Amino acid sequence: MKYPELEAAVLELVIAAGDESAEAFGAATITRLLRDEVVADAGPDELTEDAWAALTRARESILTIDAGELAALIARIDAGILADDDLDRGIVAAITALMHWSSYLRGRRRGELYELAIRSIEDVDFQVNADLDDVLATPEMSAEYERIQRLLTA
Repeated sequence: MKYPELEAAVLELVIAAGDESAEAFGAATITRLLRDEVVADAGPDELTEDAWAALTRARESILTIDAGELAALIARIDAGILADDDLDRGIVAAITALMHWSSYLRGRRRGELYELAIRSIEDVDFQVNADLDDVLATPEMSAEYERIQRLLTA
């Protein structure tokens, strides 16, 4: 499967999912995207102490936090970015995932779940460097697509 076909298939899954499946997928995916190893390589000098505290709070409470509190934490993280153009990839990925989840919590827009799915695929791709002409050729990419399918069709 080529990468654009994967994107289209994921979009179809997100659109067709029932509300409970969509919610479960979102919760599982945001948790996956905020796991410890995502930010493990970031240096302590990339964010202020307050921004690190806000990121930690967001990661620890991601499944119980409301949209307003999450937006406030994201603002604290954003205000505390110290690395101008060289922010750690994991920090960028975590902030991006938090923004999509915050937007999803505010309006339950399925497009935000699609974005989380794509960020999750990109995370796996970063680890295995998948072939864009046969994106599911590696076991890791195939497993991620199967995870997405399973959660969205449950």
